[in-house]
Amino acid sequence: MSSGRQPDRQGVIKALEKLEKIMLPTPLLWIRVAEVPVFLKAESLQPMGAFKLRGAWHRLTDLSESERAKGVVAFSSGNHAQGVAWAAQRLGIAATIVMPRDSPKRKLENTRALGAEVILYDRMAESREAIAAEIANKRGSVVVPSFDDPWVVEGQGSAGLEAVAQMAALGHAAPSRIVTPCGGGGLASGLALAIPEAEIIVAEPEGWDDMTRSLAQGEIVPVLPNPPPTACDALQTLKVAPLTFGVLKARGAHGVAVSEAETGTAMRWAFDNLRLVLEPGGAVALAAMLAGKIVPQPGTLVILSGGNVDAETFQRMAGL
Repeated sequence: MSSGRQPDRQGVIKALEKLEKIMLPTPLLWIRVAEVPVFLKAESLQPMGAFKLRGAWHRLTDLSESERAKGVVAFSSGNHAQGVAWAAQRLGIAATIVMPRDSPKRKLENTRALGAEVILYDRMAESREAIAAEIANKRGSVVVPSFDDPWVVEGQGSAGLEAVAQMAALGHAAPSRIVTPCGGGGLASGLALAIPEAEIIVAEPEGWDDMTRSLAQGEIVPVLPNPPPTACDALQTLKVAPLTFGVLKARGAHGVAVSEAETGTAMRWAFDNLRLVLEPGGAVALAAMLAGKIVPQPGTLVILSGGNVDAETFQRMAGL
């Protein structure tokens, strides 16, 4: 669903300039992993609980008046849904969100509470892209994809520029390595554009590590048939897009996969040590570090991408 326009670093800078007018920076935390200092960017503390607000705001604020009048359509398991709904409500734009029937209850309720119309679908049997396209065609609305969109990619990358400024204020150089959760790759590719000198490592749930396998093979490959169940609902992308894959491939990005147990351990660790509630998908990059799947080194920035999780899921995953 890409518009054909290619995202670039200048667009990331523009996105950050917009966002600085409406929100404060999310906290930058500092921890030690195997005695090595590592920085954490707490995007879970965004107003709607995830980094997705960034791309949604950049995209919707670039719509023309005629486009705004006809509304927007998005598809998401919950975080992009809430980001679009939050931005649309603030801008006075009607928003329709196509969401999986098995989306976490909290994400469904929050999206509706932000004023969006929610249309449910079966993520394993129906195409969310096709449903969104049909709605948009009928209404003349603009489709705002969750990752296959240059504005969205640029907006997500603003988290990286924000972190660079925060690290500089503490007397540190820009990150030399970024570890980030990855579903469709919007955040990862945005970070790659924002900080072109940094190594990019994506973290995904086991069995849903299609970006990791695609980067390793040098071409896009989908999730294998009958993928295992995962609590990382935000990262259940069946196939990544040429737009995000192309950016990450060009940067030599690579990835790792983490288990449900490793993700749960990271959620519990963040709760106990950082006083943060992370959703499963938001904790996978931290999980990769804590599990030793990525050797810690100075200059590492880890993205904690979201905190929208039902209490029952959090308790089960974190072992509370």
